[in-house]
Amino acid sequence: MNLFLNLFAAESGPTLHVAPGAVFEIGGWTITNSILYGWFSSLLIAVLLIWVARRVSVRPKGGLVQYIEAVVEFIENLVLNAFDKKSLGHKYSPYFVTLFFFILLNNWLGLLPIVGEGFRVHDTPLLRPFTGDWNGTLAMAAITMIFVYVSSVKESGGLRKYLRHFFVGNPLHPFYFFIGLLEMISDLTRVVSLSIRLFLNVAIGEMVIAVFAYLGQFAAPLTALPFTLIELGVGALQAYIFVLLGVMYLAIAVNHSQQHELDEHEDVSTSDPQTKPVALNAEKA
Repeated sequence: MNLFLNLFAAESGPTLHVAPGAVFEIGGWTITNSILYGWFSSLLIAVLLIWVARRVSVRPKGGLVQYIEAVVEFIENLVLNAFDKKSLGHKYSPYFVTLFFFILLNNWLGLLPIVGEGFRVHDTPLLRPFTGDWNGTLAMAAITMIFVYVSSVKESGGLRKYLRHFFVGNPLHPFYFFIGLLEMISDLTRVVSLSIRLFLNVAIGEMVIAVFAYLGQFAAPLTALPFTLIELGVGALQAYIFVLLGVMYLAIAVNHSQQHELDEHEDVSTSDPQTKPVALNAEKA
């Protein structure tokens, strides 16, 4: 029985990589396989989107341009609907559209056969998915949240007004102060949650494909194909979730600050004796 099982047993298991591997150094800086592939992907994405932008015209076109235009419109509508002021949606749409395509195409390019075990340098894979490295997703999450914080402070009219949106009541009240402090601490954890969610989904998908490719042996393309197709959908979904959360973080802070400012303005107007008759006449009308 043991002899029979050994005939079908593999000598070694599939090679799974979680941590990035060093490929070479530039001026004392270690360049990992995920950074190298991130550069390659960024260049390819930039060339592709510039080519598409130059082919966009008033008359609709088919092919790849049509699909990219549809995705751009979809993400732009997502941003526009998140803000109370549509002008702010138009203002921040370019960043989130670019972020979506960067994450989406990085996720998809990481599924190419040349990535992973396709090419090796000193027993280290030459290329590794950029979004399959926590350093890469952490950098994207940090840049996104810095963009969100800076934009929120700017649109709120200052740091003090931005911090005010964390408090549902009077910040001098101990209970409201404690709740607001918890909200601020939880807000700082968004960088970690954004990065880990994207990293784990990409890394686990990469491992699943590697395992089923190994189990298939000579039929690896067929056994890994269903999971590769699933990862195409997962990659698109994770790009959408990442962008959706970034948009919501920015929109909630900006909308809440503007609404609070509007409420304060209405309170001042109704408390002013000179504006009370105007307010009463408006209510009667």
